[in-house]
Amino acid sequence: MIVMTDLLSHLNPSQRQAVQHFCGPLLVVAGAGSGKTRALTYRIFHLINEYKINPEQILAVTFTNKAAREMKERIERLFAEKRALQQYNKPLDALPPEEQTDLRSQIYRKITKPLWIGTFHSLFARILRYDVNKYQDEKGRTWERNFTIFDESDAQSVVKNIVTKQFDLDDKKFNPRRVRYAISNAKNLGLTPNDYLQENPNYKGRVIAEVYDAYQNQLAANNALDFDDLILVPVRLFQQREDILDYWHRQFYHILVDEYQDTNRIQYDLIRLLTTNGEPDKKAWSWDNRSVFVVGDADQSIYSFRMADFRILLGFQEDFGDGLPDEDTRTMVKLEENYRSRKNILQAANFIIENNTQRIDKILRPTREEGEDIYIHKADSDQAEAKFVVDRIEYLMEENPELDAGQFAILYRTNAQSRVFEDVLRQRNLLYLIVGGLKFYDRKEIKDALAYLRVLVNPADTVSLLRIINTPRRGIGATTVDNLINAAQELGVPLWEILSDETSVTTLAGRSAKAVNRFAGMIQEYQEKVQEIDGAAILRDIMEDSGYLPDLKEKGTEEADNRIENIFELYNAVVEYQEDNEDVRLQAFLENASLASDMDNLQEDQGAISLMTLHSAKGLEFPVVFMVGMEQGLFPNSRSLNDPASLEEERRLCYVGITRAQEQLFLTHARERYFWGSRETCIPSQFLQELPEELIARNVKQMRVRKSRPQSKVVEGDIDWQVGDRVFHNTFGEGEVTHIFGKGKKVSVAVKFAELGQKILDPKVAPMEKVG
Repeated sequence: MIVMTDLLSHLNPSQRQAVQHFCGPLLVVAGAGSGKTRALTYRIFHLINEYKINPEQILAVTFTNKAAREMKERIERLFAEKRALQQYNKPLDALPPEEQTDLRSQIYRKITKPLWIGTFHSLFARILRYDVNKYQDEKGRTWERNFTIFDESDAQSVVKNIVTKQFDLDDKKFNPRRVRYAISNAKNLGLTPNDYLQENPNYKGRVIAEVYDAYQNQLAANNALDFDDLILVPVRLFQQREDILDYWHRQFYHILVDEYQDTNRIQYDLIRLLTTNGEPDKKAWSWDNRSVFVVGDADQSIYSFRMADFRILLGFQEDFGDGLPDEDTRTMVKLEENYRSRKNILQAANFIIENNTQRIDKILRPTREEGEDIYIHKADSDQAEAKFVVDRIEYLMEENPELDAGQFAILYRTNAQSRVFEDVLRQRNLLYLIVGGLKFYDRKEIKDALAYLRVLVNPADTVSLLRIINTPRRGIGATTVDNLINAAQELGVPLWEILSDETSVTTLAGRSAKAVNRFAGMIQEYQEKVQEIDGAAILRDIMEDSGYLPDLKEKGTEEADNRIENIFELYNAVVEYQEDNEDVRLQAFLENASLASDMDNLQEDQGAISLMTLHSAKGLEFPVVFMVGMEQGLFPNSRSLNDPASLEEERRLCYVGITRAQEQLFLTHARERYFWGSRETCIPSQFLQELPEELIARNVKQMRVRKSRPQSKVVEGDIDWQVGDRVFHNTFGEGEVTHIFGKGKKVSVAVKFAELGQKILDPKVAPMEKVG
């Protein structure tokens, strides 16, 4: 028992209250950085150690496999630590390695292996391996216990075959990806094909319901389930068979759910059924040696596009708890002490999130002292914004040797925003890592678009030609392409030489000849335009005329929208290149893009600056965080501006971003930003206005970056300015002095900057230095 006290002494009072809760329901409202994983881990330890609960009777649901592994490792460590003190009177780390291994092996066999810890999908797939053969769906379809699991690619393939082959539907009107998305959403809402039809009683709804039904036939015929079925089928099985539900209800006496704000309705149904044994009357529930323990934070619910419903967390007190006010309830605990961020960062987060109405009231309380002011920086352009961020990173690394590149994060709302930052980071030879995604020039749509452009300037580029010949799909099958390639190889000529000859195509391509000739005709038309029209216009027009952009717009999914944004950003890259370089040929830009792509493939290590979307940042933390693109229509995004519920989710996303920062936080926005190659004026994000002025420093005078510019010198005192002097301004970049106004202390200078034109500056206050 001494060991127990020692181990629980690591918990604060709120964590201890949550961990020591035994029977009944408990909602743990866990603020960012408040130690929720510790609370979950110690609770499982406490149930086994103090109350002698059999590990097999504990079901703990996480939202990632990584989180499940970490939880098991922590539990194993706690028990090994306890046993080391009991058996050897020493901490675990003080034991010889072989004894540590032996102890942990014992703990694994007796405790962590029997525990049911995992994601919804992994845990309930395991349950289905026992009982799926006892399930029958509404059409009498059945499955055996050796079922296979179709991944998303398999599911897409089956739906596509049903739409285009079995039903012979127009895939423009019924895009297979969108149909698959509709089926997945239906399953996550617990809807059968007939239920879906009842809710969508129009022509489109009827067709999707029929495809859904045919899809289920295909799954059953293959004895397969998709990922959505791994949750839906257990719910239906439990609803059909009271005996099976009762068995699993008696198996799991203590149920824990992490990230409860991210559950969807069908996942909630599972938890409710297992907890209550399907008993609808709350008064009849027995909590004897039984609990449901959920951990989450409505303020961090940012996944509504994945069908997550934070209202499930908000409804816990009504569904399971005592429903009493916060100050009186015995079924809710708030973890508000934050161990991650400086006091002023937490104050900013609290001020932001208090503007939301759909939440449980809580305040992040600091355990660390005040930090540096939060800096809001207004840049003249998106390029200037990127330069400011990278300048500041270089300066901070120079001034703080303990900081390496891996301790900085640049967070943005959309993937397309990464491009300008990647460009500057490559120019400075700084390693960076795109977290949760691909580097800009590695993204499929960018590779596709560049392949189109490469074919225009070099038709002999067969690799690029093969990439785009049926992208988007234009009815040119693999057999046709093989015939064309074989003919080119036989004749010893580039593939384009065959494609560009209408007679040859008609001979070789059969029924696909018209499609091939239309494609070749379009390429030939644009090859002539390359000499007359600038590269940006070529890219814009060929993405439309090839059907590439219309195909993405037709899909209408979030993934497709992201791809469209990336193509827009590639267009911006071409425009910028043309403005910055004398050689504006398309070929010159493609060479530059190839170099950028090659640099992206350089070896990376942990000392790399992290770039990611705000969604990807959840669960991570960094000493220094830059939240960029803080502008109306970008963040919050344009789709949320007239929808109060969507705007609140954007604000939660802002809260998540702010609470990633441990030491310093920078918020940046631009006065204007490229959109389809033209500069558009930007309005600062409303979230910036929601921050209290006493926490903010705006457009601070920039520190000098001597490390990357060894020939620079800080401008101090009176300088004898001359026309022709080269200068570096930390926001505007490099420029040249063109005019001198006034004398001595009243001097001002006109500087022409490559990107922004001429500006008149006071050198005494401007963050500017003379170069050379």
